[in-house]
Amino acid sequence: MRRKNRRIAPREAADPNSQAMIPPACRRELLAWALYDFANSGYTTVVLTTLFSAYFVGVVAGGPDGFSSGAATLLWTLAVGSANLCVLVGAPIVGAIADHRAAKKRFLLITTIGCATATALLALVGPGDVVLGMALLVASAIMFASGENLISGFLPEIVPVHRMGRMSGYGWGLGYLGGLLTLGLCLAYIAWARQQGQAEHQFVPVTLLITAGVFALAATPTFVWLRERATPRPPAQGVSYVRAGIRRVRRTLTEAACLPDLFRFLIALAVYQSGVATVVVLSGVYAREVMGFDSQALVILIMVVNVTAAVGALLFGHLQDRLGSVPTLAITLLIWSGAIILIAVADDPVDIWLAGNLIGLAMGASQAVGRALVGQLTPIARTAEFFGLWGMVNRLAAIAGPLSYGLISYWSGGNHRLAILSTLLFFIAGLVLLLRVDEQRGKAAALGV
Repeated sequence: MRRKNRRIAPREAADPNSQAMIPPACRRELLAWALYDFANSGYTTVVLTTLFSAYFVGVVAGGPDGFSSGAATLLWTLAVGSANLCVLVGAPIVGAIADHRAAKKRFLLITTIGCATATALLALVGPGDVVLGMALLVASAIMFASGENLISGFLPEIVPVHRMGRMSGYGWGLGYLGGLLTLGLCLAYIAWARQQGQAEHQFVPVTLLITAGVFALAATPTFVWLRERATPRPPAQGVSYVRAGIRRVRRTLTEAACLPDLFRFLIALAVYQSGVATVVVLSGVYAREVMGFDSQALVILIMVVNVTAAVGALLFGHLQDRLGSVPTLAITLLIWSGAIILIAVADDPVDIWLAGNLIGLAMGASQAVGRALVGQLTPIARTAEFFGLWGMVNRLAAIAGPLSYGLISYWSGGNHRLAILSTLLFFIAGLVLLLRVDEQRGKAAALGV
């Protein structure tokens, strides 16, 4: 299961005529851009969703001599929330510096090295190393999310507006393959390690080294072939990069409010995406703590869910063209709700497998359809800027959702069923808010800007 909460980073308003002056990207360069999705997807699947999340709660912070399950879960969600908060605050500033200095590629290299290094260092985290584990998780997650924003910033430079969705889809598809490859390598190693009689605290650290290695190796073509096409544009005299970033966010929020249906959808997105983010970073913890899944079973489950998510994105993409974006997205939220209810009442591993595939179907669909709806409700010359706002909304959701799960789990004495059931409220409330969006009116308003 992989989380993609972005596609186009916060940037200045695009000039629709500016691309005519930029040489078109060749196929090799487009492949280099998409391969970054392939490279970094292993991080989300292994660290955030499956192996390290469950390992942290069950072994590093939990266990016989550690914290209770509820307290360990809360510590995990606090670490994830802290990382997302840092990115939420820092992204506009980093984006402003990268844009004005034309330094996206340089910054992307820094974040890639930082994420791969911090992920590899997570291999040093063993039972009881709670502070070290949280610190390295926060560092790796900040670098990962910052890299996502930076690689997205290249998209408006390498393809015209009418091809952004298609190119984004190619990257997304390669990302699923990258996540599957990393999980497959980890699964092969886990199977071998268990045959050798190794315990979890011995083989999980090695999977983190595998993840870091795949990330670094697969990202190499991006830095060899992808060009930095932007030109340096110093900010106005007397304006710092911090102020430039804040101004950018304020202007985008103000202008989004002038497009009421886009604004309504962003609010609905913030609500239901909180539920999605919760499932992404806590599904492995739930499967382990409640249903007793071991590391090998978790990896297999998430590999299957990745395949289902790819199928969901494809099927619902065609359904979206027939029914419209809002009705299609509403269907996916109903599927999400049904899956959450099934998980909460599950008493057999088969139920988790069924719910997991429903989640995969809904996740691939809701992310693909939601991104397309933002594009449809956005003025064509402001695509990059408003997708940046979309990324900020997703980051808020990544803080609120998992943290609410952690708090409920802690206050209820480790009742994960109650905590997962609480995420149902995000999907129901998001559905209610979504139904207030008038898709046709919003498209007309975007064309009129």
